[in-house]
Amino acid sequence: MNIRKEILDLRDELVAIRRDLHMHPELGFEEFRTADIVESYLRELGLEPRRLAKTGVVATLQGTASGADSGPTFMLRADMDALPILEKNDVPYKSQNDGVMHACGHDAHTAMLLVAARVLVSHRDEIQGRIKFLFQPNEEVAGAEIMVQAGALEDPGVDAAMGIHLWTPLPSGTIAATPGGVMATMNVFAMTIRGKGGHTGYPEDAIDPIIAAADVIQTAQRVQTRDTSLLHPTALIFSKIQSGTKNNIIPDEVHLEGTLRYLFETTEKENPPKRLEEVVRSICATHKCEVDFEINTENSVVVNSPAIVQLVRETALEILPGETDLLDHRSMAGEDFSAYARRVPSAFIFVGTGNPEIGSDFPHHSPYFNIDEDTMPTGVELFVRTALRFFTRSWNFDVGRR
Repeated sequence: MNIRKEILDLRDELVAIRRDLHMHPELGFEEFRTADIVESYLRELGLEPRRLAKTGVVATLQGTASGADSGPTFMLRADMDALPILEKNDVPYKSQNDGVMHACGHDAHTAMLLVAARVLVSHRDEIQGRIKFLFQPNEEVAGAEIMVQAGALEDPGVDAAMGIHLWTPLPSGTIAATPGGVMATMNVFAMTIRGKGGHTGYPEDAIDPIIAAADVIQTAQRVQTRDTSLLHPTALIFSKIQSGTKNNIIPDEVHLEGTLRYLFETTEKENPPKRLEEVVRSICATHKCEVDFEINTENSVVVNSPAIVQLVRETALEILPGETDLLDHRSMAGEDFSAYARRVPSAFIFVGTGNPEIGSDFPHHSPYFNIDEDTMPTGVELFVRTALRFFTRSWNFDVGRR
């Protein structure tokens, strides 16, 4: 069978699913309509989907090739949630839920994996093991870890995994498959610096938290420019400052928030969150201020397995006619696929969907975000061909987890 032709014959169905989901976006852990559609579609294929973590959906395709019962399990993942954004696109499939929008491509990811499941079901006699289809809620706020805790990687135990993200920063028709860190750890921090309020005409009688906050913002930049190797990308951004009530009053406190991102795994020597806290506390002490400091990791760095990336690269070069190599691409954005990647060998792949001629080159999370729908069949084909290729290899996975 010609897999590409099978997928192209399903293009209208693929686009229709994506547009329907785009018109009815749902926030994290509220994807009830989306989950119902996913479950219904999978049941139609003869699979037995089950719910996890309220709106997550998992289904397993058992291969029928010789030795399939003892073979490995390969997981394909799509995310389903939308964002709290008012869509500004003028398209027939514009969001009908005011203030909620698929501004990151998750509608397309879900549609791609559903159609990939349809194609793979028809090729089950080539599968010497199992393919698990995971439709995940709440990617925007670290839903993957909750899915793992709910058993997403068990029953059957997953041996390797793959995820795809349509990516507007990359040109349509390109694929990026890169080993190592590809999406950043994202830490979110908040601090309240407390001084002693007073009159701006008598600053000597006050303890000014404003000047302490200014010093924190400036000096903390050393975390990314002096305390971390220049070969380890790090981004410290202060994005929120709140303080004061009137221009002639020194306030009692200042509240600061921001993010700290980096594309490497921390060590005792290079630990940006720990170093940031040390810097903040020492500066506040210098200014005679107290500080409440909190930092939490929303997503860890996504580290791609070289072996699984190589599998994808070989597949992708078959899909892209005339190409002899793929793009290398890394992003400082966060992605909760790391919850899977740090537990099983995985690959998180970018499929370019940026096309200025049709306006699909706006950044992710923009109210004007849209995708080039002609790139969706490429994502489906990458899911299907990589999964089938996976079972042609010998892997040293621990089968005792199943």
